[in-house]
Formats: sequence, structure tokens, C-alpha cells
Amino acid sequence: MIEGGIEGLSHITLITRDLERMSAIIEQVLDGKQVYASGEETFSLSREKFFVVGGQWIAIMEGESLPSRTYNHIAFKIAASAIDAYRARIEELGLEFRESRPRIEGEGQSLYFYDEDNHLFELHTGTLNERLERYRRGRTA
Repeated sequence: MIEGGIEGLSHITLITRDLERMSAIIEQVLDGKQVYASGEETFSLSREKFFVVGGQWIAIMEGESLPSRTYNHIAFKIAASAIDAYRARIEELGLEFRESRPRIEGEGQSLYFYDEDNHLFELHTGTLNERLERYRRGRTA
């Protein structure tokens, strides 16, 4: 171990062709609050915006989209009681859903959706501890 080592996740950066479209997703679906916009005065590689989502710093930068869609994704924790409200927000923005993978009872529920830059987002109702406990019981439990 390194003294003063990893303290947690610093931030997540997503590259997008359209800062305004991605801003709408972060603000309207994920309840993100914008805390910075570079405008034309950039300090990094391109124009960028910073948001806080559930206490997490999310940066978006102007650039080329991902070339294809994969299962690589970012998952945000939501309450099970809120899943229908989040589904409505995603539908309102016309975002494309990805079918959820098969799940076993006790894993929680998920909504998966893509943005126009091929990023996959997940809104998930479970926790790590819940999932580990369920997996300990095995498939037939």
C-alpha cells in the first residue's frame, strides 16, 4: 500500500460532440448541477463543463463520440421507488434504452440507456452489499 494512496473516485470525464445535449441528460435525467462551463476560454483539451451528480464530479468535454456501443457503463444508485420516474425522464429526452441483462431475485433493478455519443448509463436500485449477499446464497436460493 502507498501511504496517502487512493482515497476514492475523483471524477468521471465523458467526451461528447454536443455539450448542450449532454448537459440536458445530466441535468434532466441525473439531477446534476452544473458548477463550471469553460465557454471559449479552455484550460484543458477542449470546451468543457463540470457537474455534480449525487456528490460525484462529472466532467464533459467536446470531442469525437465513441466509435461503437459496448457494455462499459457508468451506474448511478437510485431508490427502487423512483425507477418509473427515471424511466419517464429518459423517455422524455428520447434516449435509447438497452435491454437489461437477466437478473436474479435480490440483485436490484436497472434502467440502461445510451446517449448519442455511445455512452451507456445505468440507473440501479441495488447496492454492492445486497448483491454480494444474494450471490452468497447461490443461484437456486
